[in-house]
Amino acid sequence: MRSLGLKVLALFLACVVWFFVSAPRRERATERAFAAPLAIASLPRDLAITNQIPDTVTVRLRGRVSDLRALSSQNLEVTVDVSWVQPGEATITLRPQAINVPPDVEVISIEPNKLRFHVEPLRQKIVHVRPLLIGNPPAGYRIGDPTLVPDQALVSGPASQIKNLDDVATERIIMTGRTDTFTQSAAVVSDSPFVRVIEPLAVQVTVPVLAEVGPPVPAATTTDQ
Repeated sequence: MRSLGLKVLALFLACVVWFFVSAPRRERATERAFAAPLAIASLPRDLAITNQIPDTVTVRLRGRVSDLRALSSQNLEVTVDVSWVQPGEATITLRPQAINVPPDVEVISIEPNKLRFHVEPLRQKIVHVRPLLIGNPPAGYRIGDPTLVPDQALVSGPASQIKNLDDVATERIIMTGRTDTFTQSAAVVSDSPFVRVIEPLAVQVTVPVLAEVGPPVPAATTTDQ
């Protein structure tokens, strides 16, 4: 009887172990969509991509509920190697193999599954820096001609944009309420997301604020009575 009891207990424990081990396999399969971040890698340093590329792609996966629940968008970053691109147009097809997923999870689709790039060579150019003055001083004062030190900047960007670029601006310099000449450091910025300011990153701007001189007031005259 003791031997029989041990056999029954062993069989019961084996069934319990089998139940828990096989539980994941008995889960139903389902599908779920993720917004996977898109990362561009290995772009040659002398080239620039000048069209808008999506920040994410929609990845639809199929697998067990527990496996999909364990995933997050950050785990599914899609890295696109563009080390081979040349100036001009390029198209890359996103394949399921590019996404790192667990063995039992299947990549059903990627949307969009094609990325199109417009690639241009990078160029550098020295351009003028202009002060961006916002607002006006109070009545009775006027703004003189600002001076900048230095007054030029080296910029880098796609050839098509650099070609016709004549200047870049400082950050906003507020003139409202100013009644005295002042000097301040101002960052040099680019209006285009594709054009980068190399140097200087900031300039010293001196803005004269002068009291207005009105027309001479005519002297009062007296009449003999």
